[in-house]
Amino acid sequence: MANDCKPDGNTVQVLRDVANRLRIHSIRATCASGSGHPTSCCSAAEIMSVLFFHTMRYKQTDPGHPDNDRFILSKRVLFVDVATGSLGQGLGAACGMAYTGKYFDKASYRVFCLIGDGESSEGSVWEALAFASHYNLDNLVAVFDVNRLGQSGATPLEHCTDIYQNRCEVFGWNSYLVDGHDVEALCQAFWQAAQVKNKPTAIVAKTFKGRGIPDIEDAENWHGKPMPKERVDTIIKLIESQIQTNRNLIPKPPIEDSPQISISNIKMTCLPEYIVGDTIATRKACGLALAKLGHANERVIVLDGDTKNATFSEIFNKEHPEHFIECFIAEQNMVSVALGCATRGRTIAFVSTFAAFLARAFDQIRMGAVSQTNINLIGSHCGVSIGDDGPSQVALEDLAMFRSIPNCTVFYPSDAISTEYAVYLAANTKGMCFIRTSQPETAVIYTPQENFEIGQAKVIRQSVNDKVTVIGAGVTLHEALAAADSLSQQGISIRVIDPFTIKPLDAANIISNARATGGRVITVEDHYREGGIGEAVCAAVSREPDILVHQLAVSEVPQSGKPGELLDNFGISARHIIAAVKNTLMN
Repeated sequence: MANDCKPDGNTVQVLRDVANRLRIHSIRATCASGSGHPTSCCSAAEIMSVLFFHTMRYKQTDPGHPDNDRFILSKRVLFVDVATGSLGQGLGAACGMAYTGKYFDKASYRVFCLIGDGESSEGSVWEALAFASHYNLDNLVAVFDVNRLGQSGATPLEHCTDIYQNRCEVFGWNSYLVDGHDVEALCQAFWQAAQVKNKPTAIVAKTFKGRGIPDIEDAENWHGKPMPKERVDTIIKLIESQIQTNRNLIPKPPIEDSPQISISNIKMTCLPEYIVGDTIATRKACGLALAKLGHANERVIVLDGDTKNATFSEIFNKEHPEHFIECFIAEQNMVSVALGCATRGRTIAFVSTFAAFLARAFDQIRMGAVSQTNINLIGSHCGVSIGDDGPSQVALEDLAMFRSIPNCTVFYPSDAISTEYAVYLAANTKGMCFIRTSQPETAVIYTPQENFEIGQAKVIRQSVNDKVTVIGAGVTLHEALAAADSLSQQGISIRVIDPFTIKPLDAANIISNARATGGRVITVEDHYREGGIGEAVCAAVSREPDILVHQLAVSEVPQSGKPGELLDNFGISARHIIAAVKNTLMN
């Protein structure tokens, strides 16, 4: 090879041959499986050949090595860290990897992301473009595979590559236009990208869908279709006839300069510093806990979407500014960036925003589960208890959303002590975690020495005379305690349970206490009935005879008002709990 910018003639031919072998593999594999995208693979064959056998540095035998260059595609396989088959998410994840490489690892590895021209209609792509230029991610290269065709027809810009280039440059990117089937041009563009400082680079590659396949190249209605079996042998023979060498190219090894790190078994530096009776909002306790966690391990990072003064992640930002990422009002990209930051175990990432705004990023969260991510999400301002802000800010679907995510632990702490433990448990838990925090100040009910575990509920009020078990979390737990005090004065004893984690739920604890109170259970939650605490409890006791669950939950679209008034208006205040207890006993 002459140099990285201009490979010698032999190398050029080998790269062409590798591209054609990739075409053959994609045709054979998709034909054998009866599904897949051979035409899309054919459009990107030269791009993949040049990237993996000329430009990228990595260890072939160690796909997850921290110093390897990164590549983002639609499938999560050994070399690809995140699944982005739901389009538009790859570049955000690539931004997270590049940000980690540049600012946390301070390492030499580079990040490459292949983007289809069809998916570039997704707004999340442009959120990521804005993020990358804002943070000067010069270790990031986005490759736009402009093959003109989407799934059902032509893309909006078809082959107008100059428009793609102009848009990227307006977003603050360096850019190059290339023939995406010219390996020499691709080699030069990737080399030039590596020389650019303080800007990410976009390579806009004009390609043709189904390249090399007669009558199918650049033809519509071939998206996601294997080649007809009767044509496969003829197509493969044609492509094989263009292969001139049997040489293999060995990728350059990575520069091994990433720091050795540890993100496991993080301990509290000291016990929580609250006393029973203190009043503090769990959202603020969460911000304080994150700042404390940052002192326990320097790989803890926090991302926020311009809500840090309300979520109190600003406390972390003040104490650990180099480990805080402001993602601005772009929640989809924020979650994707966090996914990228957390890959290969390089960081412990916490995403912080209003719980309602995480709904916008549900697809990114869903795909994070497919990628088996370890990110932690914190949703504040949940439920009608936020008061005056009105329905657009109210999260009443978030428990349902996160309970539906595979391998996601759902925390719902009810005071400052349990919130701090939730943060530390999340940092040490494999898989995605969600912590639901509340806006109003509530009393501390636990001592600092209290032990919390995932899937372990707390019985915080009980007696031998209890007639009903009431289960609440967050603000409704405090409403349940107020109801218990009032009922006690009327000679009625109730048992009160704090579930702490809604997923996994402490089913055994709930069942045993339900039996002890005559099978009578009331759940009360600042959430819609669908998918919340009540449904989780109903599922837990569904096979138990003689246990009856009565659910108190928000049943209508919320409105603006005072927190106490809204809790009462929507039937989840102490007054309604008292009425439900009496009604249950009467019936």
